[in-house]
Amino acid sequence: MLELSDVRKSFKRNGITREVLKGVDATFWPGDAVGILGRNGSGKSTLIKIMAGVEHPTSGRVRRRMSISWPMGYDGAVHSALSGADNARFIARLYDRRIDWVESFVQEFSEIGDQFRQPVKTYSAGMRARLIFALSMAVDFECYLIDEVIAAGDARFAEKCRQSLLSRRGRSALILVSHQMETVRSLCTHAAILSDGRLKFHEDLDQAFAEYKQL
Repeated sequence: MLELSDVRKSFKRNGITREVLKGVDATFWPGDAVGILGRNGSGKSTLIKIMAGVEHPTSGRVRRRMSISWPMGYDGAVHSALSGADNARFIARLYDRRIDWVESFVQEFSEIGDQFRQPVKTYSAGMRARLIFALSMAVDFECYLIDEVIAAGDARFAEKCRQSLLSRRGRSALILVSHQMETVRSLCTHAAILSDGRLKFHEDLDQAFAEYKQL
């Protein structure tokens, strides 16, 4: 279970305080597949970072009772000075997985060739996104957090990533934040809308999309 209770988040810039999240309440269980829709600047990335523990709420409580991935699409998931292979070995040690298996899996899944042995800081944005996604798939999390983009590159690789997530949807929670309705439809069974700092859930995707279009 991942539970958010009255989560609020404020940022202060140039002496002005802006409240991005205004009392978010939500509970997610393994098997849930929820797409969180929001316009640019609505606080989607902030919310998913709080779920992961990358950021802390200004107030409220986050309870994590299942293993949760880092947000896919979050650059902080990898160490730029290390190679892709080094990052894979680090993740294997951190999550007590077989090092040789994780390294082999990530290299094969990411399809970045010889760059796998080079420092991540030399990667293109697309290669970095592929590596981060492959690292996430190397660990059987009970909850996967997906920030906006699930894959970079051609349609074939994007479909490979989508199928990989769908294969885990029954046993793991998928929480996707996006502003693209078709991405949500392709992966999720339910949706929520983040607007004006508040999160509203919808059981029906079409109903959620209709409301989102009105924003």
